[in-house]
Amino acid sequence: MKKISLAIFVILVVFATGLGTGFFYGRSQVPPSPPQDLDFSLFWEAWQSLEEYYVDPDKLDYQQMIYGAIKGMTESLDDPHTVFMEPEDLKIFEEDTAGEFQGVGMEIGIRDDQLTVIAPLEGTPAEKSGLKPGDKIIKIDDRETQDMVVEIAVKLIRGPKGSKVVLTVMRAGWAEPKEFTITREIISVPSLKLEMLEGNIAYIKLYDFTRVASSEFKEAAADILASPSEKIILDLRNNTGGFLDVAQDVAGWFLEKGDIVTTEQISSGKTGTVYRANGPGKLLPYPTVILVNQGSASASEILAGALRDNRGIKLVGEQTFGKGSIQKVEELTEGGLKITIARWLTPQGYLIDNIGLEPDIAVELTDEDIEADRDPQLDKAIEVLKEMR
Repeated sequence: MKKISLAIFVILVVFATGLGTGFFYGRSQVPPSPPQDLDFSLFWEAWQSLEEYYVDPDKLDYQQMIYGAIKGMTESLDDPHTVFMEPEDLKIFEEDTAGEFQGVGMEIGIRDDQLTVIAPLEGTPAEKSGLKPGDKIIKIDDRETQDMVVEIAVKLIRGPKGSKVVLTVMRAGWAEPKEFTITREIISVPSLKLEMLEGNIAYIKLYDFTRVASSEFKEAAADILASPSEKIILDLRNNTGGFLDVAQDVAGWFLEKGDIVTTEQISSGKTGTVYRANGPGKLLPYPTVILVNQGSASASEILAGALRDNRGIKLVGEQTFGKGSIQKVEELTEGGLKITIARWLTPQGYLIDNIGLEPDIAVELTDEDIEADRDPQLDKAIEVLKEMR
């Protein structure tokens, strides 16, 4: 079975659309032969020394020692997205890409070697608590997060409905961290919202790129085509990704058939598969502006980059997260490996991963704006559209 999902290994903490990353699923059948000059004797020397001399021999859990050795191997690559998942972790990962969960409703990733909030999801406990994209999670309950991988954070943050988790968070501009006590709930997130604004502007808020997003976007596009709408605002703020083919479908409404949506960059800087728009292109004539922020990641960045590179569509808001890598999930005899195998490029060859997309028109959304129910980013998008013909 092979799937591609663009998301950050997530967590709605609890909901990972696989978010930003492309995910390929497979299973190794025949182990490859190691390089002929590779010497495993050091490993076995260490193993035997532990068996012989360790002060608490009852603590020698051989299965955990094997898991630990594999984790050390992946950690040596210094890639937060290439990780070993124990069987329980793999089960959580597979569940997170499937639907509805119990947790706090946010996605997290590693940024500058620190566990970071990519985006709280609209209407979830994480958003209601006041968490923002870019917040650094210093502690989960009483456990420090320094050097913690996302998969461990997922297990610590998610939990049954009604239970609480305490997150210690540091935010840019704060003098010291603050604690957020969040009650977990069942998380269910809509794919999109369509509104008709003054001036014949259709406003599409796209929350994610889950499987239902393709059909829901098709319905929204039909509503726009049947309405007096003349222009479009596509809001990708806090949209952390989803399935690549869904982003490709959405791009097809705005682009000419055959236009490049994204290209894979594989080892040694070589290009791999080129993903193109498949039509129908019926929203191509509509002047369009895209809203982005730090919570726009993966599939969101691919879609925004494709529309800007192909049509010159303006991005309004803040720099995007910068998650543009593809992970292959290789199921092992026990557990699995999530391995980075490629990175995404925009149609003009711009590398998204660890960089993100700079907005054409930078507009900040402050805490004061949110408290006052102001949205200067949306206001600016409307202003830009009014000047377009």
